Amino acid sequence: MVNKIKTIVLGVTGSIAAYKAAELASRFTTEGFCVNVIMTESAQQFISPLTFRNITGRPVVTTMWDIASEFSVEHVALAEAADVVLIAPATANIIAKIACGMADDMISCTVLATRAPIVIAPAMNDNMWSNSITRENVARLVKRGFTFVGPARGRLASGKMGLGRLTSLDEIFGITLQVLGRKGDLAGRHIVVTAGGTQEPVDPVRCLTNHSSGKMGYAIAEAARNRGADITLISAPTTLAAPPGVKVISVRTAEEMLKAVQDSVKKTDALIMAAAVADFRPVKAASQKIKRQEMSELTVELEKTPDILNEVRGNFIRVGFAAESRDLIANARDKVKRKGLDFIVANDITEKDCGFGTETNRVTIIDGKGKVDELPLMPKDEVADRVLDKLRGVLK
Repeated sequence: MVNKIKTIVLGVTGSIAAYKAAELASRFTTEGFCVNVIMTESAQQFISPLTFRNITGRPVVTTMWDIASEFSVEHVALAEAADVVLIAPATANIIAKIACGMADDMISCTVLATRAPIVIAPAMNDNMWSNSITRENVARLVKRGFTFVGPARGRLASGKMGLGRLTSLDEIFGITLQVLGRKGDLAGRHIVVTAGGTQEPVDPVRCLTNHSSGKMGYAIAEAARNRGADITLISAPTTLAAPPGVKVISVRTAEEMLKAVQDSVKKTDALIMAAAVADFRPVKAASQKIKRQEMSELTVELEKTPDILNEVRGNFIRVGFAAESRDLIANARDKVKRKGLDFIVANDITEKDCGFGTETNRVTIIDGKGKVDELPLMPKDEVADRVLDKLRGVLK
């Protein structure tokens, strides 16, 4: 997705949630980011700088006056190196200082000196968060273009429940990636992605569905978000958490997905149909649960569900998926031609390492002219980026 290593400046302030910042630093480092950590004096009362040094492999800045630090000669060096500044957890104190333009510690100094986007994840007592002074400070920073993520409602350090808890690390991680991608190669594009396996009710308990986990569609939505696109994810039921920074529309049946797609593509650049839509549904679903003891056998009359890609057309790129168990290339080529797709992503579901529910996939991309590009086995997030690379080329 990117050609150079991105640098994240992670500011950690004096909150009981400071220990969670270590997990954030670990996740960003594992993903290949350069993570430079700044700790306030109060943050060091909760967690040791040595923890962050071992996690990131980078020196930790704890004071503005350390002449041995690589950042000591020029105190704005961190600000210039940053691609994004993330303050997590952020106390009411640091938010107030930044809102007032103060620069008396390394975090506030870096914020004032940087041109990089800034993400703030608050964590504090609920009364402090709801105080009018804090609310005014937050509003001022939002107006200036700062991104706030959280806080969440939950158990606080005081022991009571309230709004002020550091929001989930998944949300902080996802929103930070979204902010980093604002100038990505898909910035300004709106992309509609479908995911998951639709469910067609037989009765209030049972349904016709398939083995789709939704992982491929969700991976595409997250990858496109990270490259700057505005994403609408139309999801059939899955066990996956909604990706932060992505608009999610939950549907159940093929008919509901069709309606959501039709509404969402009115102003879009591309539709990526990664969902596994059920091909058939009961002609009539029972209004009450069908009891086994009430019948010796059951016959369910079926009818075809809407063919979404056939019915939804317009001045936008249309990408299909084909999960095949035989004649992969021939069936995928036929689908591209029959539905007038710009390209299709096909995979053989009989292979154990790339079928439903796996973390990896081996796909073949076939364009409208029949050109075949066979990709090796790779994690689904990497497959997602390869699909988006193809989409970017078509969009140009």
